Amino acid sequence: MKLLGTILLLAAAVPTSDPRYFKFERPVQLPSNAPGQSCFVPDEQTFAHAALGLADLRLYRGSEQVPYVLRNATPRPASRPAIKALNLGRRGKQTVFDAEMPEGEYRDIDLSVTGHDFLAVISVSGSQTPSSPTTHIGSYTIFDFTGQHLGRSTVLHLPESNFRILHFAVSGPVGPEQIGDMLAVPQTASKPIYFPLEESAAFAQKGHMSVAELTVPAHVPVDQIVLEAPAQPVNFSRPIRVAVTPKLVNPSENDQPLASSNLAEGQILRIHRVFNGRAIDEERLFVNVPEIFYEEPTEWKITIENGDDAPIQFAPVRLAMIERDLCFDSAGTNGIALFYGDSTLTAPRYDYATWSSPRPVALTATLGAELQNPAYTPRPDARPFTEKHPALLWTALFAVILLLGGIALRSSRHMQPPASMP
Repeated sequence: MKLLGTILLLAAAVPTSDPRYFKFERPVQLPSNAPGQSCFVPDEQTFAHAALGLADLRLYRGSEQVPYVLRNATPRPASRPAIKALNLGRRGKQTVFDAEMPEGEYRDIDLSVTGHDFLAVISVSGSQTPSSPTTHIGSYTIFDFTGQHLGRSTVLHLPESNFRILHFAVSGPVGPEQIGDMLAVPQTASKPIYFPLEESAAFAQKGHMSVAELTVPAHVPVDQIVLEAPAQPVNFSRPIRVAVTPKLVNPSENDQPLASSNLAEGQILRIHRVFNGRAIDEERLFVNVPEIFYEEPTEWKITIENGDDAPIQFAPVRLAMIERDLCFDSAGTNGIALFYGDSTLTAPRYDYATWSSPRPVALTATLGAELQNPAYTPRPDARPFTEKHPALLWTALFAVILLLGGIALRSSRHMQPPASMP
């Protein structure tokens, strides 16, 4: 009985969805005469005004709640453990090694190679077992041009593969002692789809650094920072660092500045040159950042280190987030509206999310303009009386302590000393 009472108490404490308690609403426009699954993309404005992680999104058709599923358009690749280089050694003038690959499909292989100022060619073949016939996959160039200030690249861009064993043969000035672990990037069904954010900022020159600073609204995730380089210089490589600082909404004189955190760092580069008879065409003008939802607005500082080279006149930096698709069974009828702006709610759990699957071609719905909910009323404060009025609780406790102290003092005065022994 006690357990049942606890469950009922907890259930009563969970707020329920009610259109009256949402601050915002947006009409959802469906394709005409098109029953089936429809999807739309929540935009930056929706993220900024909804609860953290879009937990309070609700669809309504009149007073009826419409189940939905929220998915990343392209799921983030799951992290995989480092892969050891096996049978590492030399065969003639080549450094050779094997790797036991995880199950599933993969594409890019990121090698850990120590040393500087080298250019090497890696021939990669694959097999399903150590003793089965091998299939040649391709030859790939890795390099480190630190001495020429052109960065490095040790990523092998394989075609989609699922071999359980990979065999590597390195031709060039890379010895077995320079080969470390490697990472395999899991292959996703499609390339990530990024939704551009409105925020952008031009770079300012501060000494040997190019710095862009911008503010991102609370709750809005940033998944990628994209740069656009001019035609000149053709070849460059610059370290880049991304730092994020939470921003106080209503700061006072006594508030201490919030600490900044280095969120990501990497190398942006563009190389189109021929080295030792091999063409190098490598371009990387973006930085991926980990998915973090911030409760407050954040200040983003993007720093490019130029060293003694002339600053590159990049176009204003652009931020992007991975597209999230909200899909539901439209049943071919309009009159559906999206409600949000009730931070007390948690993410819903619908059966629809369990049995529905992404369709190759889902019907595209669109969101109308954001509106203030005309029926909005603040949700009643369901906190216990003691939480609403903590000062009264402490006053009552202090009064009880004084009362008990007075009673104890009065009792001690009326106590008779024990009779002495004759």
